[in-house]
Amino acid sequence: MRKFIILIIIIAGYQTKAQFKGTFGKDPIIHLENFDKQRVHWGYFLGFNSLDFKIDQNTPSEEILVNSTVGFNVGLVGDLRLYEFLNLRFEPGLYYTQRDLTFPGFEEKVDYLRQVKSTYIFFPLLLKFSSVRTGNVRPYLVGGFSTALNLSSNSKSTDDNSNNRFRMIQWTNFYEVGLGIDLYLEYFKFSPSIRGVFSLNDELIRDNDPNSPWTSSVESMKTRGIFINFTFH
Repeated sequence: MRKFIILIIIIAGYQTKAQFKGTFGKDPIIHLENFDKQRVHWGYFLGFNSLDFKIDQNTPSEEILVNSTVGFNVGLVGDLRLYEFLNLRFEPGLYYTQRDLTFPGFEEKVDYLRQVKSTYIFFPLLLKFSSVRTGNVRPYLVGGFSTALNLSSNSKSTDDNSNNRFRMIQWTNFYEVGLGIDLYLEYFKFSPSIRGVFSLNDELIRDNDPNSPWTSSVESMKTRGIFINFTFH
């Protein structure tokens, strides 16, 4: 029985290697040859994010520390072919993330720590610049602008940091740049990509007290980070 299992593993490994060589080797079998000739096509993506804050302070006080965590992305893709090497992309998606802020000058954790949990809905409009396809591989660059709705902004709350409530604006604009690669498989196109996102807006809502120890020293607080998406067409 043990020898039989080992034999099955060897055969499966050999077949996987042969299929990979046939798809991405020196003389690959061309898959989905006419896929990119479609005027419009659709897809979906899953992925991860790591968002940070770029904080500018207007006083030479101790820095506010930001600790990023890994979040989760899911969304849809709509692709419009403009030219042979240029596509217009719309990629609405839901992004979950958390950033932990540590404010200086406090001793108690309830005062110095703010866990900023955010649920964004992104609406990006992007241009995709593709290279010439080589076999079943086609690298690309992508860039554009997006607007995002923060469902966890607390923007309508009358409480502030003195009541342990961190507030941000509800809508934010971003610019995005990145790169990826299209891999043409037998039944679908798989596209891993990485993208940098950078806020164009100051997102912080100041506390009611103009001398607040949490927000009075902050000139601007802008989201920045990385998206890693795995797209299936």
